[in-house]
Amino acid sequence: MKPAVERADFDRYMVPVFSPLEMIFVRGEGSRLWDQQGRDYIDFGAGVAVTSLGHAHPVMVKALTEQAAKLWHVSNYYTNEPALSLAKKLCEATFAERIFYCNSGAEANEAALKLARKCAVDKYGPEKIDIIAFNGSFHGRTFFTVSVGGQAKYSSGMGPNPAGIVHIDLHDVEALRRVVGKNTCAIIVEPVVGESGVVPVQPEFLKLLRELATEFDASLIFDEVQSGNGRTGALYAYMNTGVVPDILTTAKGIGGGFPIGVMLTTAAVADKHFTPGVHGSTFGGNPLACAVAEAVFDVISAPDVLAGVKRKAAHAAERLRAMGAQYGCFSEVRESGLWLGCELTPKFSGQAGAFMAAAASNGVLHIVAGPNVVRLATSLIISDAELDEGLDRLEKTCAQMAAL
Repeated sequence: MKPAVERADFDRYMVPVFSPLEMIFVRGEGSRLWDQQGRDYIDFGAGVAVTSLGHAHPVMVKALTEQAAKLWHVSNYYTNEPALSLAKKLCEATFAERIFYCNSGAEANEAALKLARKCAVDKYGPEKIDIIAFNGSFHGRTFFTVSVGGQAKYSSGMGPNPAGIVHIDLHDVEALRRVVGKNTCAIIVEPVVGESGVVPVQPEFLKLLRELATEFDASLIFDEVQSGNGRTGALYAYMNTGVVPDILTTAKGIGGGFPIGVMLTTAAVADKHFTPGVHGSTFGGNPLACAVAEAVFDVISAPDVLAGVKRKAAHAAERLRAMGAQYGCFSEVRESGLWLGCELTPKFSGQAGAFMAAAASNGVLHIVAGPNVVRLATSLIISDAELDEGLDRLEKTCAQMAAL
């Protein structure tokens, strides 16, 4: 029997800002997905580092169904138990003293950038608005965040960008010292730069960012939308660096697939500047989202889970490097926990998308970071057996690509 919907319906009805592959998924369990034809796939993309516990994890299903039977939504004229319970746990586990909820990483970064500017302007006046960001970064798709992100292709053709945004190359110390000054209100950085290929920022550079932000009374913002929530084997990546930001943003993995974004900050930054009415979110702090996120947080914050991320990541990186050597496909494998960037060799330059399509045909799903990096982001609790099965399918893909 013909399915009620098919891939052609995407082209027929959807705004063409995406170009998905041909399969349509109908079910997921753990690190495995099934399409309309019943074919199974090992999920090495996790919805772009979102499904941190895999698909349909029992603790998430339990949290969602129990909360759904109690309370779905109240406005922010009121509050609710799941929002407060999650906020308490996040503050107790991190540097943060204040939490703002929204629905996505872009919204979390929007809130962070607005807060940093508001704080600076309140204290020093309207000239202190400069935001220092880095080429190759990605901070979301709102007009403000896409302008701050260091990839002009995402913000061009829409008119003038907001003023006061300065981009420099990552690790360029001379440029950094030149652009940070009395009018700087914020420095925003991903501790591990995802869209540029899973590139960890050097700890010494992060420390310099901290020093300069403190010297010029600017907010240091860590965008941990992808690197947070156990992805790197630490609860948040900043915990591996010795550097503590003023504001941290996260989303993706904290909801395990349920939309939620969070901005974490201190009382000193937030209390006098984000007062009632200055900022908000209709669905921020939604009881359903917060109940699911709390269930996810309880799992990913467990020491044995974080240790498992590191162990599995080391195993995956070892196998991927062996594949690169055997088939001549990967020149470098960068590993930040279960978040790996496989740089393609010159022979395969520009073919990350082709690898992705070929891998899907072999029953393993991965994502890309630009045209030259195969990016993997599995569930944090993927079983050893499924991890190796997916790597076997990816190795088959490498062999096929090398034979072309």
